[in-house]
Amino acid sequence: MRSRIRKIIPFLILAPVLPVATSAAASQAKIALTADILSTNPGVNRDDNTDGVMLNIVEGLVGYGEGGTVKPLLAKSVDISGDGLIYTFKLREGVTFQNGAAFTSADVLWNWKRYTDPATKWRCLPDVNGTNGLKVTSVEASDAKTVVMHLDKPSALFLDTLARTDCGGTGMLSSASLNADGSWNKPIGTGPFELVDWKKGQSISLKKFDGYKSPDGTGFDGYVGDKTPHVDSATFVVVPDASTVKAALLSGDVDVAQALTSDVSELKNAKGIVVLTPSDASKHALLFQTNDPLFKDVKFRQAIAAALDITQLVGFASDGLSEPSNSAVFGASPYNDGEQKKAFQYDPQKAKELLAQSSYKGETIKLIANKRAPMPSSQVALVTQSMLQAAGIKVEIEILEWATQLEKYNSGDYQMMSFSYSSRLDPALSFEQFAGDKTKQPRKVWDNPTALSLIDKAKIVTDPAKRQQLFDQLHEMMLADAPLIILYNGLTAWAHRDRVQNFKPWEGKPRLWGMMVTL
Repeated sequence: MRSRIRKIIPFLILAPVLPVATSAAASQAKIALTADILSTNPGVNRDDNTDGVMLNIVEGLVGYGEGGTVKPLLAKSVDISGDGLIYTFKLREGVTFQNGAAFTSADVLWNWKRYTDPATKWRCLPDVNGTNGLKVTSVEASDAKTVVMHLDKPSALFLDTLARTDCGGTGMLSSASLNADGSWNKPIGTGPFELVDWKKGQSISLKKFDGYKSPDGTGFDGYVGDKTPHVDSATFVVVPDASTVKAALLSGDVDVAQALTSDVSELKNAKGIVVLTPSDASKHALLFQTNDPLFKDVKFRQAIAAALDITQLVGFASDGLSEPSNSAVFGASPYNDGEQKKAFQYDPQKAKELLAQSSYKGETIKLIANKRAPMPSSQVALVTQSMLQAAGIKVEIEILEWATQLEKYNSGDYQMMSFSYSSRLDPALSFEQFAGDKTKQPRKVWDNPTALSLIDKAKIVTDPAKRQQLFDQLHEMMLADAPLIILYNGLTAWAHRDRVQNFKPWEGKPRLWGMMVTL
């Protein structure tokens, strides 16, 4: 038997901006970016802003749908052998690169060779070369429209790796993306928009790819579905200051921008502004350093969990826009079942009882946070401090620059931390973000051997029902161990002028296809 995945159907701005569109034939969009991109090399030198821009330009063999399910993209189908070791990708017909060259299996082979060359420094190389367990042993093309990949072991996450945004979606590029000496030039992909230029620190200009061939899906569906571009050009302008962004949006100098959650109420009442607050798979959490003499005591961690009114905390931190969730499985996932709704219970009396049974003797604990907008790190820390002090736990907040906090996170040098995890759509990857061997990866917060074994199984098992059992068991264990407290899934507030229609960001990133701009 062969299992098969099938495609389902005049204001101060720190960059030059383009004039407002005067006709549908020359429609333009201006989108504010909170920070510049790091490069134009997908999945290599990147961050979330970089991914958000590049995934309008490049596409991979597969991509994520809205619920986190991987679906064909440049492939029209993916066949998986019964033993889970052979993946056969049938490529779509009529797809061309933005330079007009036809996309064939030879391009897949060229891209795979480039991505798996250590000199490329592809972020996700360790996930396919055996470093992190899985190895792609060979890749071959039986004809111009067929690519076959062989794995050394079954994996439930191989297609997720190819689709991941931090991997650049394993975007297929024309070899003309490189200079004659093999150095990087610019991305020439198959996506709905192509790069015009990048003025570092100022702007990134794109134009509609007139030869784009969309997948057959209808409507928005993650990074698959109908991806037809409608605006002729789009310029991302770099505007780091949130107040400047808001003023530019209100004046009409930008069409689309991220907004602070604290500004949502004002923007909703502003004339000509539409506000969107879609949730995503990111996670805001309180981390505990379980190697710390105090936090290694599970009763102390449980006392903290019982002392927190998480509903009130989340309401404050998200300006009333989010709902609590203590699960590592994001809300739109098909794996977010009733078991995943189980939560830490606010119980002040139980908190006092657990505290009395714990090793806590009135010490002041240090809670690290940052003020990086739009993350809620400092807001979470302030409410947590107040609630814990009400329960008899002394807390001192230390506000650090984000880079310094990240260093402490990576080295495990903290007692307690208010931290945000980026999106991971597959639950096994989400659990793996914070679970692992601390002796090898000090940033990990949960090193329960049984939990790590279950996560390893979830990386291999492909049957959805069996995976559900594993994720539900992991959730129960996480609530009991309390190595961290996941508070809620994130959301990114967006606002746009009402001349913009059909702008649908996803997972905190701007999707330009489908969007239209009129007078």
